[in-house]
Amino acid sequence: MTVWDDSADSIHDHGHRESVGGLWDEIGPLQFDFLVAQGLRPNDVLVDVACGSLRGGAHFIRYLEPRGYLGIEKRIELVIYGVAAELGSELYREKRPRFVISDQFEFHKFDRSPNFAIGQSIFTHLDPSDIVLCLERLKALASPSCRYYASFREALAPQENASRSHAHAVFAYTQQQLAEFAARAGWSFRYIGNWNHPRNQMMAEFQPLPR
Repeated sequence: MTVWDDSADSIHDHGHRESVGGLWDEIGPLQFDFLVAQGLRPNDVLVDVACGSLRGGAHFIRYLEPRGYLGIEKRIELVIYGVAAELGSELYREKRPRFVISDQFEFHKFDRSPNFAIGQSIFTHLDPSDIVLCLERLKALASPSCRYYASFREALAPQENASRSHAHAVFAYTQQQLAEFAARAGWSFRYIGNWNHPRNQMMAEFQPLPR
């Protein structure tokens, strides 16, 4: 995978598809098919964590009922390109997806509580404190029955990751580490494992523990 910075100029220069890692036609449908297999239905409410330029989001928006898709992303340029190039104004008007631009997981800015969530390759770029922050803030908004599916790079033993979250650093965690992060934030952890990700990321399911 080509690595560059995630500045506005870089996104303009390299395009909205490559700026989120490419593999557009592989990873987008993979996310959609996986969540449908987990029970996602058109009347559900889904939050797409680090939705980028809608690699998966374009599939979910078409499938879900109006206002059923919530996307949170730190780069507004990616969302603008995603809506313009992958949805178009007519579908955007019909489906009315909601977006929050934030690098602090400000889920409280949404006006609906999701019962499904997906984070495709977000934990692969986060340090432990930011993983816990993501889970804590999502729990405050999510419905009690919410299921959050997050892909991650699996390590067999604890790794020496980068010291801080970074869009182009790769973080790997053991199952035990993720279970500990989940417990700190008030979620249960279930390892799913292989879901045919082309970069060999594994999948985990998180569910909020009773408050």
